Amino acid sequence: MDQPYVEDEAKELSFVDHLEELRWHLIRAGASIFVFAIIAFLAKGFVFHDIILAPSRTDFLSYRVMCDVGQYFGTQALCFEEMGFTIQSRQMSGQFAMHLMVSVILGLACAFPYAFWEIWRFVKPGLYPQERKNSRGAVFFVSVLFLLGLLFGYYVVSPISINFMASYQVDPSIINEFDLSSYISTLTTLCLACAFMFEMPVIVYFLTKAGLVSPETMKLYRRHALIIILVVGAIITPPDIVSQILISLPLMLLYEASIQISQNIRKKDLKRLNEQNTQS
Repeated sequence: MDQPYVEDEAKELSFVDHLEELRWHLIRAGASIFVFAIIAFLAKGFVFHDIILAPSRTDFLSYRVMCDVGQYFGTQALCFEEMGFTIQSRQMSGQFAMHLMVSVILGLACAFPYAFWEIWRFVKPGLYPQERKNSRGAVFFVSVLFLLGLLFGYYVVSPISINFMASYQVDPSIINEFDLSSYISTLTTLCLACAFMFEMPVIVYFLTKAGLVSPETMKLYRRHALIIILVVGAIITPPDIVSQILISLPLMLLYEASIQISQNIRKKDLKRLNEQNTQS
């Protein structure tokens, strides 16, 4: 008589234990972000002078490389002697608020590999053996793509976008004086957008494994994807064509790479299925 109740109670306890495990994974992931945020907050001088404000100065690495490339081809057009703008803080709590926001964003960026590993540790035991085998190295590839996207946004998209917006004038009498919050929001949006956009191949890999995406479908909707990429590039970038192109071009290349990844997965699955049919 009491057996169904016992079974239900056991299932309930198991579910509660499952939630408890998830809670601790989330706590550890959040703690890692908090620790890196505290480190970034304490390293205020280095973080702002050498990282955040570096693309606003002419001695930034990307500008020096661009100048060297221009000189190699015999032109000074890619060399910048001045940036043509100043950064100001027009609110009483502006600098402190930006200090907190930058610390949290850097904490998220630095702790992302570990935080994702914690979430993956919770998800992985629920996968089938074949799914665990197929997802081997997921944390590594997700972390590497995130880092590559972050670096691409910081060293390529952001400096070119910032330089273009800073040098653009509708009239020489207008002085470019940007608010600190506007500069930081532009920089962080571009960097994080690139970082997450670079995860496209990993997403396509798992969707293909789940049977939700196929290379034929991706090829069929290639033109639609191109339009979506252009729209996304226009949304996440400042209103200039240079930034939109710099965002859209790598996304198109990643989309083509994702098609190839999906196609390779499909070939391997078909080969494995044929081998199983042959053996049976």
